[in-house]
Amino acid sequence: MAVLAERHRTRFVLQAVGVCAAVALVAAAGLMWGLGAAPRTGAPGCPPRDTRVTSPYAISGYWMEPRPDRCDTRRTVQAVHAVGGDTIITFGPRFAAARVDAGGRVLAAERGDAGRTPVADEAGEADAARSPSPGARAAPARRTRLDPVFAGCVEQGRPCYLAARDAARGQEIRRVFTYVTSESLGPGALRCPGLDRRIASGGLVYYRLLLGPSCRSGPYDLVLVAADGDGVGNLLEEAAAYGMRVYPGLPAAPQDPAKPWQPDAAATGALNAFTERVLTGYRERFGASPALAGVYQSFELAMRGRGPRDPVLALYRAQHAVAAAVLPGRTIVVSPYWDARRSRGFPPGAVGEGFADIAATRAGLPMAIAVQDGRGVGKVPVYGAGQEGDPVDARLVPVAGAGPYEQAYFGSTADYVAAAARRAGPGAELWVNVEVFEPTPVAGECGRSDPLPLRGRATKSRVDRQVMAVGRYATKIIAYGWDPFLTCRDRPGAPSLADAITAGWDDPLVMDATRRTVGGRDGVEVRGLNLGGGTLRVTYQEAGGVVRTVTLTPEPEVGGRGGGRGRDDQPGDGGRGRDGRSGDGGRGRDGRSGGVARETVWAPFDPAGIAPDRPWLMVTAVNGAGRTSGAGFTFR
Repeated sequence: MAVLAERHRTRFVLQAVGVCAAVALVAAAGLMWGLGAAPRTGAPGCPPRDTRVTSPYAISGYWMEPRPDRCDTRRTVQAVHAVGGDTIITFGPRFAAARVDAGGRVLAAERGDAGRTPVADEAGEADAARSPSPGARAAPARRTRLDPVFAGCVEQGRPCYLAARDAARGQEIRRVFTYVTSESLGPGALRCPGLDRRIASGGLVYYRLLLGPSCRSGPYDLVLVAADGDGVGNLLEEAAAYGMRVYPGLPAAPQDPAKPWQPDAAATGALNAFTERVLTGYRERFGASPALAGVYQSFELAMRGRGPRDPVLALYRAQHAVAAAVLPGRTIVVSPYWDARRSRGFPPGAVGEGFADIAATRAGLPMAIAVQDGRGVGKVPVYGAGQEGDPVDARLVPVAGAGPYEQAYFGSTADYVAAAARRAGPGAELWVNVEVFEPTPVAGECGRSDPLPLRGRATKSRVDRQVMAVGRYATKIIAYGWDPFLTCRDRPGAPSLADAITAGWDDPLVMDATRRTVGGRDGVEVRGLNLGGGTLRVTYQEAGGVVRTVTLTPEPEVGGRGGGRGRDDQPGDGGRGRDGRSGDGGRGRDGRSGGVARETVWAPFDPAGIAPDRPWLMVTAVNGAGRTSGAGFTFR
C-alpha cells in the first residue's frame, strides 16, 4: 500500500540519519508521515463529489489505508465507489510492546509496520499479502536506538513516559505499548483527567493513556499513541457521503516473539482495555453514521480445525466480546487464510471445522468471514473441473513447484470455498477476499515493493477467473488491496488494473453452469453476471476425440428465471442491495450462497456422444453488448 510503504521507508530513514536531520529531510520531502510538517487536511478546495457508479464490477469492497489528507481520501473513495465498491476495510495498527531507556525515551522496536498481520504464517513462512517485513523477532538487546516516531512525545520538556510516571503519583507502570495510527481518539479514550493527555508536537498528535483498574489506582499500563491526522474520520465522512460502509481495523494484538503467527497472551488484558477505549471513541464520534458498519479483526489465522485452547481463537473471543459490548449490532469481519499445497498445507476437508471455530467467536454479533482465496500468494490455485491434471500456472511454480495441479495442491479455490460455504449460515456469512496480486513480480510489472515480500500485479482476466471460481458461493466478494495493486502502472500512461476494470466491467462472468431439463427439453443453465441478450458457447469432446463447439441462444423467461438480469441488478448501485449483499441473501442449493451470481440464463442443449472419459463441458458467454467472457467455466 502506498501510504504504508511511505511510512515504512520514512521510519528507516529516520533511524538511519537521526531525529534532527530526519525532521528536516522529511519536511523538505513533504512526506505524509513527516515529523516536521503539519498534517494536511485538504478540506478547502477538494473537488466536488461524483457519486455515480459507472463501472459496477463484481468486487464490491476493498482494503485501503486511511489517509490524513481529506482530498486524497475523497479521490480514493470516489474511485472505489465508481467501480461498484460499497465497502472499505482498514487494517488495525499494531498494539506493540515497547521499552524505554533510563531517560524515559521510547526505544525503537520493530512494530511490523502497521501491524496488520502476523509476520509469518503457521507454516513458518513470511506471509503473504499483508504481512510486515521479516525481522520482527528482533532480540531485546538490539532495541537500543530511539524510536523517532515518539521522539516528539514531550510534555513540558519531559518525555511522555516520565510525565506519565509523574501523573501516576507513585503507582506502578508495568508495561509500555506504542500505537502508530492515522486517527483522532475520541473523548471516551481520554477518560482519566490528569492521567490521559493529548499532546500536539512536531506536526503529530500524541496521546498518553494509562490503563488500570480505575482512574485513582494502579498498577497501570502506559499506551503512547502517535497520529498523523484523522484518516479514519476522513474515511467515514467520505464513505457516508457515497452511501458506503467502513470496517475500521481493531487494534492488532502484539505478537508472540517465538511464534509470531500467535498473539502474545500476556498482553491481552491491556489490548482489550485499549480496544475498549478506541471503540468507545468510535461510538461517540460515528455512532450515528451509517458508514460505521462494524470492525475488522486485524490478526489473521488459518481456517482449519484449531482446538479449544487455540491462542488466536482466545484472542478473538476476548476482543470480539469488547466489540459486542461497545458496538452492539455491528458486524465483525474476519479474513482467515488457507494453504492448499501438499508440501505444507491442509485439504478442503479441514476448512469446515475452521469456519465453525471462527464463527463461534462472534460474541453474538453478526460476522462476515471473508476468507482469502489464496491465489495471490500462490498457496491455492484457480482451475476448473477436470483441469486438475493441467500444469501448474507458471506464476505459481516458485511457490508450489512444477507439475500438474493435483500433484502440487490438495484442490482449487472453488473446492475450498465450497467447503466453507457448507458451514455458513445465520450469524456467520461467507465473503471471499480475492487477492489481486501475483506471488512475485516479473520484469516490467508494477506491484508492491514495500513492505516485503515483493508482489506483482494481477491482470483483469486473471481476476475474472478468481471471481468466477467463487461467485456461486460468496455472498460478497472483496479484494486486497486497492493500493497499489489497482492503481499502479507498469509504465507511465499504461492502464492500471482499475482502468482495466472500468473498461471491462460488463464482461460476462460465468460463475456456475449445470445441465437442466425444462419442459422435457435438455439444456444448460448458466448463472453469473452480465449474461443477458447474447449467446452461450459450449465446448466438449466427442467419443471419437473430436472437440466440438456449439453456439446456443438462451430463451427468455424460461422457468421464470429471466433472460440475464437478476431482480437486484439495478443501475447505479452495482447490482447490490444497500447492504452490499445479493438478492437471495443466503444459501442456495447444495450449500451454495448464490450471492453474487445474480443472473440466470437457460438454453436448450442436447449433445450426442460426449466422451465418457472426458465428460467436461466448457461454457463461455457473449452478451448483448458484444462483450465476451475472458475465460471459460468448466462443469460436468
